[in-house]
Amino acid sequence: MTQFNPVDHPHRRYNPLTGQWILVSPHRAKRPWQGAQETPAKQVLPAHDPDCFLCAGNVRVTGDKNPDYTGTYVFTNDFAALMSDTPDAPESNDPLMRCQSARGTSRVICFSPDHSKTLPELSVAALTEIVKTWQEQTAELGKTYPWVQVFENKGAAMGCSNPHPHGQIWANSFLPNEAEREDRLQKNILPNRNHQCWWIMFSASWQTVAVPLSKPNTG
Repeated sequence: MTQFNPVDHPHRRYNPLTGQWILVSPHRAKRPWQGAQETPAKQVLPAHDPDCFLCAGNVRVTGDKNPDYTGTYVFTNDFAALMSDTPDAPESNDPLMRCQSARGTSRVICFSPDHSKTLPELSVAALTEIVKTWQEQTAELGKTYPWVQVFENKGAAMGCSNPHPHGQIWANSFLPNEAEREDRLQKNILPNRNHQCWWIMFSASWQTVAVPLSKPNTG
């Protein structure tokens, strides 16, 4: 009988952080590809766009005017997915009609006043300011909400509605499903570690995933 080889044979791998099994089909990497190959269109953008809602000094759709910022600029999303004053949802005894209020806030962070730049094209000084802004926002919102997420939708295909260099900061009154599972399951892993480590996941859904694991220093 042929001996199992994880490089050639399909198999499942267990992710102890999520409690889920991941299907791995390594042999499919050898298949020929004759599908579509798209070359992203190159955009030539001005340093300032008078019609951009995120450029410094411009008026947004709500009528609010952006300041003439020179570094990062943070404001509450004019069309935020979450609101801090959402009233309590009525309780339901029907297991098929469960509903729960969700509170929070959504903020926009403009990385730079230069409309033509993307994040990797900014200077080290500008990137340092962005990271400090992330830290400040996370610390501030973390005092009120159990979950704060900083992210960037890159490109129109990923849902980015404006080419101006910007990201988002969401703070929730609840843990998202994936984070809740990891928080619950990783408690079985951390007691067996020292204070901090990086885990290169055996059960990664993508080619390479690195996960930081840490616990408070009680020594």
